[in-house]
Amino acid sequence: QLQPVESGGGLVQPGESLRLSCVASGFIMADYSIGWFRQAPGKKREGLFCIRYNGLSTNYADSVKSRFTISRDNAKNTVYLQMSSLKPEDTAVYYCALRRNPTCSGTATFQDYWGQGTQVTVSS
Repeated sequence: QLQPVESGGGLVQPGESLRLSCVASGFIMADYSIGWFRQAPGKKREGLFCIRYNGLSTNYADSVKSRFTISRDNAKNTVYLQMSSLKPEDTAVYYCALRRNPTCSGTATFQDYWGQGTQVTVSS
């Protein structure tokens, strides 16, 4: 069963940084665009960023556009989400998702594979 695996979440204070990783072992990276989503309690899953195999990325959430960065290392089958200046409203479970299409989508229902998520809590 192919499934990406997220890591790097945790409890941080407002203003601090975290880097999330998504390892997509067994996937042929050139076949997939990869996105980061998050879901806070009581809210629907929200698309944040997506990155194509060639490194071009798309942002889907203005709330994180200036604070978060997506990148990928195809040789390591890994995608990263660098999060800076974290706020309490960033508290959520963060998921990576693979879409078997070179074109990105920020829509959850258009993704093909999901990780189990990693919890990020921002609190003083």
